[in-house]
Order: sequence, then structure tokens, then C-alpha cells
Amino acid sequence: MQGFIDFLATASLTEDCQRLFHGRGGRVAGAEHLCLDWFEPALLLTSFKELDEASVAALRDAITAFWHRCQREQNTPDAPLNLVYQYRSGAGTRTELLCGALPETHIISEMGLKFQVHLLRGQNHGLFLDMREGRRFVREQASGKKVLNLFSYTCGFSVAALAGGAASVVNIDMAKGALAIGRQNHHLNAVASGAQFLGHDIFNSWGKLSRMGPYELVIADPPSNQKGSFIATKDYVRLLRRLPELVAPGGDVLLCLNAPELGSEFLLSQVAETAPTLEFIGRVANPPVYADIDEEKSLKVLHFRKTETAQERN
Repeated sequence: MQGFIDFLATASLTEDCQRLFHGRGGRVAGAEHLCLDWFEPALLLTSFKELDEASVAALRDAITAFWHRCQREQNTPDAPLNLVYQYRSGAGTRTELLCGALPETHIISEMGLKFQVHLLRGQNHGLFLDMREGRRFVREQASGKKVLNLFSYTCGFSVAALAGGAASVVNIDMAKGALAIGRQNHHLNAVASGAQFLGHDIFNSWGKLSRMGPYELVIADPPSNQKGSFIATKDYVRLLRRLPELVAPGGDVLLCLNAPELGSEFLLSQVAETAPTLEFIGRVANPPVYADIDEEKSLKVLHFRKTETAQERN
């Protein structure tokens, strides 16, 4: 834990939402269970190990000192500290507001875009901060393209694509509540007219998706182990068998995998076996703060491009 406290002595804040400390990467001994995120105007402290009251109090004191130093440097000494603490375990999640208050409607910014988040509702806060470079990639690649956003959650990729000049985006996800927040995110960024939202099971919607395609950019960012929705070890191959038929020749595909137990080779071998028309281009780097002692345990975002078949060339 001392390594986390030492980090706070020199850390700083920006306006953009971001992960500040990523103990899960294993690069700071004794702090592997801790993460700290900035969702302006609140800090979120997450522990993957149960902490006693004294440990929580020590961490709160260190974060309070960090906060006051940052506010003095920014000449805003009276700004209150808003701090949320979350304990995550295999049995569930416990979240509490340690001090301050959260906005009734909590809007954050990332690279000039706005997103709504909710820090007190379980593990998924509305925007996955580790996917920042994935959203940047989509924004840079989307100009003029027809985009399909599979497992779209709150539609961060869609907002990024439309901000980058995409012609249109189809978002599909079983979670209609997440899609509703996605709609709000589009309105926050004045890009709602370019998006469609389908609250459907992807595996039961191939016909509809095919009729709306083909797409020049397809993004698949499924949950890695969500019972009743998607389990990577058995469902990614089902997705890959039919995915190429949705992609225009020369179109780009972004396949994402956030499962520490599955490395890049898991996806690469499945693509080679079941979707050979998808050519591997490269891996999108994670934000530097997410550096891991074993990068194959971190988030994998792999870029592929569909090659033309002989039939398509003729």
C-alpha cells in the first residue's frame, strides 16, 4: 500500500477522465489490489482485496492530502473532495461515498467528448477508461464510413466514430438500459442523427444486420464472461464464423478481449481458423498507465482488415 501512497505524492490531475493508478498491472509491489480513477469532479478508489477500516482511513487520508495539493497548484483551494470507494470480489461489489457528493447527472469529458457516468451503480460506470486508445483509433479511422458497433454498451465507440466523421453507426446490445444512456451520450455530443440503436441479441439478429450492411468498420467489444450474454471461450468463435459476411471488402475490424487468462493468441488463432479473410494488422496500444508486467493479461484490442475473395474481385 505504501507504493500507492508514494505515487500520490507526485501525481497530478487533468480535466480529462483517466485512470491515475493501476495497481492491477503488478508494477507496484504491495499495491496490486488498488486502482484510482478520476471522473471529474470525483475520485474513485477501487480495491480488489477487502480492507479493514484502518486501511481505508489511511488511504482516504493520503488521497485527501493529494487532493489538497492538486487544488493548491490549480489555485482552487476550496474545491471539495468527492471520493467513492468500491470493493470488488468474486462474491460481488460494495460501493460507498466516503466524502463529498456526486452530481445528480454526472458528465465527464474524454478528448473533447462528453459521457454520462454513474459511480455508485456497481462495476460498470458507463465508460471503460482502458478503452481510451480504442476510441481514439475509431475516431481517426471512421471518416465517411458505415460503422457497426457490436456489444455497444453505452455507445462510446459510436460517439467517437461520429465525432470522427462516420457516415452512420449501428449500435446493438441486449442491455436496453445501457443503450438508453448511449442515446443520451449522442445527444450530449450533438451526433444523435447519425446513429441507430438496436436492443437485440446479436446472435439472433444476423439477418437484420446483414440487410443494413455491409460495414466498412466493425467493432466487437464483448464481455469476457457474462452468463446469458457472452462467454469468450465459447462464444467468440460463434461470432467470428459469421462476422466477415458483415464486413465490406477492405473494411476494418476491431476485436477486443478483456480477459487476463486469455492472450492475443486466443483471438489470432480463432480468426485464422474461422475467419481467414480477416488479416491481422496490429494491436492498438493501451494507455501507458495500464502498463502490465505481462501485457497479454491486459486489455487486447486487435485490428484486422478484410481481404477480397476471388469471388468479390470478379
